[in-house]
Amino acid sequence: MRLPFRRPKPPEGAAPGKLPDAAIPVLWLLGKTGAGKSSLVQALTGLSGAEVGNGFMPCTRTAEVFDYPPEQPLLRFLDTRGLGETGYDPAGDIAVCEGRAHAIIVLARLDDPVQGEVTDALAKVLDRRRMPVILGLTGADLVPDAAARARAAAAIRRQFDAATGSKIDAVEVAMPPGGEPDLGDLRAALADVLPQAALLLAARTARSTEGKAFDRVRRRVLFYAGLAGTSDVAPLIGAVSVPAAQAWMLAELGRHYEQKWTRSMSASFLGALGFGVAARYAALFGLRQVGKLVPLVGQTAVAAASGTVSFATTFALGRAAAYFLHHHRTGEAMAPADLRRVYRDALDGAVRGRSR
Repeated sequence: MRLPFRRPKPPEGAAPGKLPDAAIPVLWLLGKTGAGKSSLVQALTGLSGAEVGNGFMPCTRTAEVFDYPPEQPLLRFLDTRGLGETGYDPAGDIAVCEGRAHAIIVLARLDDPVQGEVTDALAKVLDRRRMPVILGLTGADLVPDAAARARAAAAIRRQFDAATGSKIDAVEVAMPPGGEPDLGDLRAALADVLPQAALLLAARTARSTEGKAFDRVRRRVLFYAGLAGTSDVAPLIGAVSVPAAQAWMLAELGRHYEQKWTRSMSASFLGALGFGVAARYAALFGLRQVGKLVPLVGQTAVAAASGTVSFATTFALGRAAAYFLHHHRTGEAMAPADLRRVYRDALDGAVRGRSR
């Protein structure tokens, strides 16, 4: 785990403000018009309805994309519109969209039991490419009777189970008009299938001064974590690109906190983080690079795992560095055990998609 003593060059192909398209996780939203897709984007991102409504960009005649954050995209929402409308054939949209998505969120209103158009579209997608699916049940406020609501939810779930040939993960998504949305179950399900997206969208309640300071640079740490994770799926390339992304991240954090990474300061950080953490990371990183050279298994399972580990460890490194730099700038005492706890919590959060 080398730390920068001077400003490094940016990773090849990385613009200072944007991830390559291949590095941006994509959530595909499926559902009838009026199921609540735009409202869900608004609730997940915290943006206003106007910002979300004006932020969608067409990618086909009836499909649109929304980048979040708009100025430095770390996540992309893909919305196939028109399902259930008379005369709409989703085949063209599906052909364009299926190659882009990493996970699907299907929204179905509890007061609309007829979901045939949506289940047909989903079945066609999964026949050609398997990917994680979450079924979000909306409109609970439109079915006030609890027993009727339970029957509606069960009937809708049966339709999707039959269409996909498996038991689909279904959660209730509460977005009452004018009320506070309840997305806890959806966030938890999303963390299981696409941790990187869940981590970005996680609800945060930073109470400490340090936590609030990190929130201001958190997206940039996620940017470099995404860059490291994406570049580490190819054999040997990750051996160069991941340390480069991490070095550039640490240099940017130093500038953000107005702290210069001198040799003594870098040694202090590494010492506080612990030699064991650095040694375990270096050993694991080396094994992953060798493992990716193994035909078939190495170039699929190991490569995918490498991307996940590099994303998580880069985020954890950035979180720990921000904690260290904040205390160095303010002069507050910092126990090495606290720094290691921050690193471990961030690593666990990045793997599980929970905010830390």
